[in-house]
Amino acid sequence: MSQTSTSAADGKTRCHWCSFAPEFPAYHDAEWGFPVADDHRLFEKLSLEGFQSGLSWRTILAKRENFRRAFLGFDFDRVARFTEKDVARLLRDEGIVRHRGKIEAVINNARRAREVVKQAGSLAAFIWSHEPDAKTLARPQTASTSAESIALSKELKKRGWKFVGPTTVYAFMQAMGLINDHAEDCCIRAKADKARKAFKRPGS
Repeated sequence: MSQTSTSAADGKTRCHWCSFAPEFPAYHDAEWGFPVADDHRLFEKLSLEGFQSGLSWRTILAKRENFRRAFLGFDFDRVARFTEKDVARLLRDEGIVRHRGKIEAVINNARRAREVVKQAGSLAAFIWSHEPDAKTLARPQTASTSAESIALSKELKKRGWKFVGPTTVYAFMQAMGLINDHAEDCCIRAKADKARKAFKRPGS
């Protein structure tokens, strides 16, 4: 997402993309850019970013609760056991994006996530081992990828994950707080930075 800023109706300056939809400010202020260590939330975001491919985040955010219900809270241990009957069920679910390839990717990725946990101890430990050096990303970025998102994307693909291209992974890293890409004058940037400094890195 863009890292320029804009003044909102409440007089506060936020990242410019907050002005694109009425649902965005609340998501921006409470979630985007704040570090996450919960495996299910990390898996959820990777999954939703995959569903977003070719669509808008507003579309996915509006359907997020439906996605959570359909994919059992993105508990990848349970999703990994989904069968073709579940795929058929999800393809009939009007509350989500009914795209066979993306649905099957979530199920596949759930199985791959279980493998990561066996090796790394948790999905969070694996993900956060790819956190960029803070010094190299001290200021908000304007690109849609980074060396780190490219590296993580390659590693995930090597492990058999799907719909995890470098742009998708970069958006995931922005949202899950692996970097602080709030605009420099955004009212939430300092709060996100404080949260990142206090955050205990999984596996550390």
